[in-house]
Amino acid sequence: MIRVGVSPVGWSNDDLPTLGAEISFERCLDEAARAGFEGIEMGHKFPRDPPSLKRALAARSLELVSAWHGTRLLERSVDDELRQAEPVLEVLERVGARVLVTAEVTGSVIRDRFVPVGRRPVLHPEALRRFGHALTAFSDAVAERGIGVAYHHHMGTVVESLEDVSALLAHTGESVGLTIDTGHASFAGMNLGALVREHRARIAHVHLKDVRAPVLEKFQSAPASFLDAIVEGVFTVPGDGDLELEPVVHALLDGGYDGWIVVEGDQDPDRADPALVARIGREAVRRWCARA
Repeated sequence: MIRVGVSPVGWSNDDLPTLGAEISFERCLDEAARAGFEGIEMGHKFPRDPPSLKRALAARSLELVSAWHGTRLLERSVDDELRQAEPVLEVLERVGARVLVTAEVTGSVIRDRFVPVGRRPVLHPEALRRFGHALTAFSDAVAERGIGVAYHHHMGTVVESLEDVSALLAHTGESVGLTIDTGHASFAGMNLGALVREHRARIAHVHLKDVRAPVLEKFQSAPASFLDAIVEGVFTVPGDGDLELEPVVHALLDGGYDGWIVVEGDQDPDRADPALVARIGREAVRRWCARA
């Protein structure tokens, strides 16, 4: 059964906190609920105290969908990584969410506005194999707590392209699910249909976002940082950009996907009213699911 949630990054950006710095956690939840979402992912302004978070969500009939944890398994042990992830895992357990979205951030250029996204780290095949084994051990331990790891391919990191995704999944066990992100996939030059077809069995979570083609073309052809692309408006919510996302939704449903579809559109809330664009995204997904 498909459930539709929303990411808080349209209200307050996790990678560039100056975007939406003045928008409160309460406003984000209020507007997400009014837009008709069933759940919301955890953002950097959310309280880490489980009882407080549960009360805030329940007051608006929202569920916690998932939380993000950037791993550094290339530079620390699995046991150390589990200790680093413990605070967020405890929140997920006690609030009742069952998805941990991860990406390896060792050496990443995600949050550096002075480094072009093309200068992201690239792993030697043997290093990727070792990383896959460590990620599997981490995910096995997390799964024992009833939480699934859904690895997020991400611009500016060691797993960015379709080739990277395929290689990583070849070196990981079944406890490692995949978060597909249509915006990051398009930025990386992936064919969205191929991504879904090739890895349908491993898809555990979905970030559905759109791109603005003129902005994407600019940043694919000229060196610039990932954060500059965000500020310029490369991403928006589904139905507000230039991607053909309805076939992606149909392919997910045809393939038996039954998790969350999370509406996402990292952008400047001063240029794109988050309440308005969230509603646009929700209506687009509702329409596409109905037609499927």
